[in-house]
Amino acid sequence: MAARAPGGARRVGLRLVAAVALLALAGCGSDQAASVAPKGWGTLETPSVTVAHPPAFKEQGEAERSRFNAAAATLTEDGRAVGTITVQLGFTEADSAEEAAIGAEAGIALGSTLKGQKEITVAGPEGRREARRIDFEFTRGPDRVRGVIVAGLDTARKAYAVRVDAVKGRLGDDDLKKIVESVAVR
Repeated sequence: MAARAPGGARRVGLRLVAAVALLALAGCGSDQAASVAPKGWGTLETPSVTVAHPPAFKEQGEAERSRFNAAAATLTEDGRAVGTITVQLGFTEADSAEEAAIGAEAGIALGSTLKGQKEITVAGPEGRREARRIDFEFTRGPDRVRGVIVAGLDTARKAYAVRVDAVKGRLGDDDLKKIVESVAVR
């Protein structure tokens, strides 16, 4: 028995190392902390939601943004806004991602064309990762604008909405995809 103890201890040690490695790869269980911004991008951070933005978007200070927005960034060309990313928190009483999406849809202007809504998953703690993506378009002056809203509940069960509006042709599909994929709840 004494001769077998060192080998058995080694196997237990290897199993322990393997288990720790698996936990590390799994992100310590199912709790996904946050999404990562693509290299060179900025991040809009609020107490409960973060979202990445392309470097051409400039973050708005508290005095610049609407009182309804916890964070915002704007893309400007020739002195006019051609794209915005905003984060709203606690804008409606909701008990689910679906209810938060309904509240967010209420903020879409009359005359807009709703392109659809689908279930998505955002980065964050298990149980708070369910969200809805709402796609729509509207006309603003001479421009046709594409809009996307990601809505759900944060870890405190408060509604959030991340909205991206961009004049068609000013924000590529790849960048829009990266923005949506970067949404993370805390």
